[in-house]
Amino acid sequence: MGEHIIIKSESQHQAMRRAGELTGRTLNYLSTLVKVGISTKELDEAAYEFIKKNGGIPSFLNYDGFPGSICTSVNEQIVHGIPSKKVRLKDGDIISVDCGAIVDGFHGDAARTFLVGEVDPEVVKLVEVTKECFFKGLEQAKVGSHISDISRAIERHAAEHGYGVVRELVGHGIGSNLHEAPEVPNFTSVRMGRGPRLVPGMAIAVEPMINLGTRLIEVLDDGWTCVTADGKPSAHYENTIFITENGPEVLTNPD
Repeated sequence: MGEHIIIKSESQHQAMRRAGELTGRTLNYLSTLVKVGISTKELDEAAYEFIKKNGGIPSFLNYDGFPGSICTSVNEQIVHGIPSKKVRLKDGDIISVDCGAIVDGFHGDAARTFLVGEVDPEVVKLVEVTKECFFKGLEQAKVGSHISDISRAIERHAAEHGYGVVRELVGHGIGSNLHEAPEVPNFTSVRMGRGPRLVPGMAIAVEPMINLGTRLIEVLDDGWTCVTADGKPSAHYENTIFITENGPEVLTNPD
């Protein structure tokens, strides 16, 4: 948590706007493709082509060896699901798609959880509340606040609905690197304290990962895919945010 936080210049802010805009547009495009029968590999290939065609580079492809341009996490998978020809979406599924794009040397990072066909109302609510958690956090992302103010707002909203808040995975700073300081947890703890104070020029990715049941997770044998320990669904909603004097600017086209 003591790592150096990189403050961005105005030209870097502009580059991050371009990266964020492409990331958001990619997710909007993928939302039109999500349907019963499509494979997660087909979604991955579509994301790759869209990002490249629009002048970007997929942030995730080969990042620490990750084999996809997007993460495709279905139902009980929380994050880091690997796209596969064998995984075809079924009626009633939810799929969390995490996407990043590099433009002019800077990253955008965002995630959405999409509904596939007729989804159980209890799970639809989980997806909606996870998105609400992001916007509760966003309200606190202003100059003078601390990272923990964002964390507390997310945690409180999830807790009101009895959901589990993932602790092993957190949001993060972002810029010319996909992951930078500071960490942006979706929960508060005495150990972490208040966290850094927000100042103009900071860029962070805020990403609630909320489980229908337990907050506990497991990692599958592929070394990437994180799943809920009880097998219940999980939802994910993320945007890249730039801290300005006039309040937070969401760079990745929130839907």
